[in-house]
Parts: sequence; structure tokens; C-alpha cells
Amino acid sequence: MVKAFERITVNPNICTGQATIRGMRITAAFVLKLIASGMTNEEILKSYPELEKEDLLQVIEYAAWLASEYHQPLVG
Repeated sequence: MVKAFERITVNPNICTGQATIRGMRITAAFVLKLIASGMTNEEILKSYPELEKEDLLQVIEYAAWLASEYHQPLVG
């Protein structure tokens, strides 16, 4: 089953097809790096006013969903 994310979009014409926030040129990976660097939600929202709190929450949910995917290692 594929999880639906309303705020995470993928468009091959935006940011070379990387997952972005609502079609803006802000990638999910970039937001995750901000969170991982220790920035608080408030600091991120102040620095990037086009983002909304719900965007940050969905980026975390998206990352958790990706991390839970099972990948079979290639055997050579």
C-alpha cells in the first residue's frame, strides 16, 4: 500500500524530481537536514515563512515512511 502525502509532491520539472513541499523549490531532504541540524520548528518557520507547521510534520512522517521500507540487499 502506498501512503498518500498531501504536502509532499514529486514533479520531474521541479528540483530534478526530488520530493518537495507543496511543489515549492524546497525539498523534503533540505527540511530534514534543518531538523537534523537542531533547528526548532519555530526557527525553521521564521527562516522560511512560506513553510507551515503541517509541512514540517509531514516531512517527518514522510521520512519515517521511507525509513520503514524494506530493501532486499543485492547479492552478487
